[in-house]
Amino acid sequence: MAARLAVALKYLRQFGLRPLVLLALYKFGLATGHYRRVERALNVERLTFNALTPLPPRELLVQTLGEDGKIALLQEADEIVAGKSRIFGDEFAEINLTPPQPLQHWTAYETGRVDLRPLTFDLKYLWEPARFGWAFILGRAYHLTQDAKYAEAFWKYFETFTSSNPANLGPHWMNGQEVAVRLMALIWAAQVFDIQDAKRKTQLVTSIVQHAARIPPTLVYARSQNNNHLTTEAAALFVAGRTLKNRKWRDLGWKWLNWAFQHQISGYGEYIQHSTNYHRVMLQAALLAEAVRDEDWPKATAQALGRATHWLFSMLDPVSGRTPNLGSNDGALILPLSVTPFNDFRPTVQAAARAFLKTQMPAGVWDEMSLWMGLSPVQKIYTPEHYTDHLRGPNSWAYLRASRFASRLAHMDQLHLDLWWRGLNIAQDAGTYLYNAPAPWDNALTTTRVHNTVTVNGRDQMTRAGRFMALDWASAYSKNEIASNENVLGRTKATFKGYRSVTHERTVTVFRDERWMVMDQFIPTPACNLLHNYRIQWLLPDWKWELAEIPDLLECVGYDLRLLSPHGWLTVRMWIDSAFATLHADKFSTGLARAGERLWGSADVSVVDGWASSTYGKKEPALSFSMTAASTHFASFMTEFIFP
Repeated sequence: MAARLAVALKYLRQFGLRPLVLLALYKFGLATGHYRRVERALNVERLTFNALTPLPPRELLVQTLGEDGKIALLQEADEIVAGKSRIFGDEFAEINLTPPQPLQHWTAYETGRVDLRPLTFDLKYLWEPARFGWAFILGRAYHLTQDAKYAEAFWKYFETFTSSNPANLGPHWMNGQEVAVRLMALIWAAQVFDIQDAKRKTQLVTSIVQHAARIPPTLVYARSQNNNHLTTEAAALFVAGRTLKNRKWRDLGWKWLNWAFQHQISGYGEYIQHSTNYHRVMLQAALLAEAVRDEDWPKATAQALGRATHWLFSMLDPVSGRTPNLGSNDGALILPLSVTPFNDFRPTVQAAARAFLKTQMPAGVWDEMSLWMGLSPVQKIYTPEHYTDHLRGPNSWAYLRASRFASRLAHMDQLHLDLWWRGLNIAQDAGTYLYNAPAPWDNALTTTRVHNTVTVNGRDQMTRAGRFMALDWASAYSKNEIASNENVLGRTKATFKGYRSVTHERTVTVFRDERWMVMDQFIPTPACNLLHNYRIQWLLPDWKWELAEIPDLLECVGYDLRLLSPHGWLTVRMWIDSAFATLHADKFSTGLARAGERLWGSADVSVVDGWASSTYGKKEPALSFSMTAASTHFASFMTEFIFP
């Protein structure tokens, strides 16, 4: 009880009173039956549906896709016609839109009066097909080919959903964000499919109205969360208000959408959830609103969206189109308007750059999203190399995590290093995997241990207070340094003081010969003579490996891990001062782990070590290369990445 009270007091101190009051209002509405009482029938006949964005010319779409892109789109659409769609942007799974009957009002599921555990071990698997992401694939294929089978598939699934999930009944109506994501898809589908049948048109417009009406009563919950719930719900409400000529919905959505962009995007452009994937969700919500807006963005909003676009642009790997798998990744892709893979961010970056920066990357198949958003090419061409946010080598670049944005942190990953070389993610982020699985996989990849940084005394950098919440936020600070050595291309130093009794400093240097040096130093606070245990980890691709002790290091102990990449052998060299290793020899260890099992060495291995998750629900083996040592005074680790 005392521990729970302490967490509650920390939450109040760090989040403030506002979100607690808003959440209490939402809970009060659930407890009193308020949300059931405010439901009312809307006169659909008085609402006019308006198509606000012109469809892209088919000739231009064919030119942008190319033959390979066209084949890929139609193959995926054919899978959907056959009954399967991609789940979380990855593997195909059956499209199941009919939850077990009988259904109850959504509040019964939200309050726990109906136990959802017998339905699914993770509610996201139940919700995913009902987000209607497959409708975008069918609509794009239909517009490209005019083949009626794609339209008929949409109507079949739509009618299955509406008959099996009446408005406000069942688990698909319990979450305002899920309703909002589905609403976006329905509005988009209404503009793409040629609706000649009056009955079908009425059914679709009625469903759009029902979805839009579900959002305002519980917008207080989205406001209490102050994250992607608010941006997606406000964007969907604004778009619904515009297309249905409902001024109330339009104004409410516009108000909170602007509030969210102005309060959720930091001064340097990072999104409040510290996640590249949620950052993309936010920009896609902005792009949808951009496509239908009837007035200019307020100056503060326009500036925030420009910063957010710049931030994601600078995180883009120029070869693969991927970004570091930073923070929470729940597999969300609310506007699947490209044939590129799920983890290719170029479609969103290209569209956002055109809309909010008036720049663009070089053209490519990723331009398809821009076509659907009505965004024309611009003259100013930028590539990620034009931005100086991160260190860059001749064929490599790195992102050193040092966030000062005090907010709802997703992962405890300060001073994590993501290193990319020729389109390959060498030192990588473990990702997310699952939110709701039994231990140890209950959102376990949020911890400091699995990131490419240093843990002190086995502690996380912050306090984990639940599956989705970290407290005791601690900022990190970084600055670029001027190097006097002509062989040095760049150097960045970051500092983290969250461990209180010791300061962690990480200096990253890139050399002209495509070599990277990482120096981790640990400085105890004055008068502190406690013994500190330090563990450094590098999460690396699951490639063929060779490991050997480094024989020619004077007064040092170290190891070379050689990895066979698609571009040849590369080396990860890690060492420490021999005095550091021998002073407390019982606490010195090194190791290589894969998929939770030790491959080499004596280091302790956790079941979560040596895994990487590229999207939600999927985990694959990776190599975890670690070293642990102890000291009461100044200590340091050294790591080199040597590319051929």
